[in-house]
Amino acid sequence: MNSSNHFPWDNPRFRTWVAVGRGCQMMNQALAREIAKFGIKLPHLDILANLYRFEGMTQQELARKLLVGRSNMSMLLPHMEKKGLIERRSDAADKRVLRLSLTDKGRKVAEDAMRLQTALIEEVMGQVSLPQCESVAQTMENLTGFLIAREKAAK
Repeated sequence: MNSSNHFPWDNPRFRTWVAVGRGCQMMNQALAREIAKFGIKLPHLDILANLYRFEGMTQQELARKLLVGRSNMSMLLPHMEKKGLIERRSDAADKRVLRLSLTDKGRKVAEDAMRLQTALIEEVMGQVSLPQCESVAQTMENLTGFLIAREKAAK
């Protein structure tokens, strides 16, 4: 903050960041309501979508990709396995390694939930032009890159 901005909300960058965060939060709430009909929550969709795209990941690879701790995965995966959405299989080359894959039911839920997610994104993002969408995406990718570099420098 500088001397002309006494409070965070007086700072345009702060207001922009809050607006981005609120938009993301509201989108997540809308998506959570939509996918509840499949008996899953947002973290489950993240897992299903990643396993749909990258079949056979390990629990550690998945946790790293989702930017969560392995302990989070340890809590979610047994629940999803019990619901018949995923299964863990031993790696052919190393029996100590477990590979994650979708069951037929998990693949169907993933496809249906991703279809809803895509429709919601199209509905919401359809409120602005494609160049505006691309500008927001580029801005957020730049900021994410900055934050990743900042995190690496802090280690």
